[in-house]
Amino acid sequence: MSCTTLLVGKNASNDHSTMIARTDDGFFDEKKMIVVEPARQPRKYKTVQSHLEIELPDTPMRYTACPSVDPKNGIWAATGINAANVGMTATETITSNPRVLAADPLVEYQKAKSRREKDIPGGIGEEDIVVLVLPYIRSAREGVIRLAELLEKYGTYESNGIAFNDENEVWWLETIGGHHWIARRVPDDACVIHPNQFGTDQFDLEDALGAQKAHMCSKDLREFIAKNHLDLNQNGAFNLRDIFGSHTDMDHIYNTPRAWFMGRYLAPYSHRWEGENAEFTPESDNIPWAIVPDRKVAVEDVKYLLSAHYQGTPFNPYTNQDTGRRGMYRSIGINRTGVTSICQIRSDVPEAVKGLEWICFGSTTFSALLPVYTNVPALPKYLSDVSMQVSTENFYWSSRLLGALADPIYSSCVQEIERYQNAIAVKGRRLVVETDEKIANGADATILKEANEQLCQMAKEQTEKALGKVLLDASKHMKNGYNRADN
Repeated sequence: MSCTTLLVGKNASNDHSTMIARTDDGFFDEKKMIVVEPARQPRKYKTVQSHLEIELPDTPMRYTACPSVDPKNGIWAATGINAANVGMTATETITSNPRVLAADPLVEYQKAKSRREKDIPGGIGEEDIVVLVLPYIRSAREGVIRLAELLEKYGTYESNGIAFNDENEVWWLETIGGHHWIARRVPDDACVIHPNQFGTDQFDLEDALGAQKAHMCSKDLREFIAKNHLDLNQNGAFNLRDIFGSHTDMDHIYNTPRAWFMGRYLAPYSHRWEGENAEFTPESDNIPWAIVPDRKVAVEDVKYLLSAHYQGTPFNPYTNQDTGRRGMYRSIGINRTGVTSICQIRSDVPEAVKGLEWICFGSTTFSALLPVYTNVPALPKYLSDVSMQVSTENFYWSSRLLGALADPIYSSCVQEIERYQNAIAVKGRRLVVETDEKIANGADATILKEANEQLCQMAKEQTEKALGKVLLDASKHMKNGYNRADN
């Protein structure tokens, strides 16, 4: 799925939390946010896409998930935080190259050609990964280990990147062909930017095959690279992006510009992003995977980046100036996003409230980000009770409606959209501060369910208010309008 991922190490954030965030950019996929209790977790899982059956452990934990409303194509749980305060976002579709895919082919479902033959199941994929991994891990590192075991046993039918975080660590795993993989721990002082490409650049293979302090990989990765002549590096360099990744014309339109914009925002002074002597341009293949930001990063920064459309540059599709380059690159905040989440694991609060998931439905450019406590048995209907019927009674459809109304009249309504987003950000943070204080003072964790209800009620009020104002503005700009002055 063509998504954008941003990862934040604990020393790169303003509050010493770790954050993993991703826009889930399907094709207008209807999404909801739910809690999956252990009793509802399957013990035998069957994939829809690849017809594969997998036995699951009998000890799942509770976890949040953002599945598709229509289950016909599978669960597609996307992202969540479990009862051990471990977050996961899966998956970021990535690129590869023909040499890799020929050496270790993707494991695709093969339908029987006759009645005498049997179907051959495919591997696991984006549809499945959260459900197969998140309920069973107690650290980000354990997430890498469990997913790696599944990849090696069953394979995958697509190339993907998956992130895990706990209170102290953030890990990123990328699949290589059908069965191989690498994983790297995000440096504590860095942010990782990842837009639909194989992204990992520098990698310590000795650590990955030895102590595994900050790197992990398939046990035969060295031999796999050598046997298939995959290493394109020169002069002793070892850059995985040049071994397993792609450098195509499409990358330069669809992928690298997003990395450029995010890097430009995070480190505007440490690197030169524009002008004749720019280190990196929107079409550079060597934009670093991990960047130390010039200032600490807050949730609001993550939301801004995942809502971005090249504002402040000639590529902004909403600019009124005829730059000749308007809209030439794929925006980060795109129209077809189903859900965006920031899984934040905090370290300066009681255990009961360490996990906070910030949720946003629809196009991030126009939608608001709402904090949600994850240590609860169920979520409010405003998040979880979503059907295929359009309705303003839930956050998903209200957000979709707001974006569709606002986009054609962007210059007219952008100020109202900003007011709306800021109102939910401020009021949401205030409710979190108050709830955190109650828990710190000895309140029982059962108050978190009520806190989520208050957060959702606030979001509903603010969203309906914004919808009304934007609807009026859009109505005034209808093409069949006509004003006649009476003399």
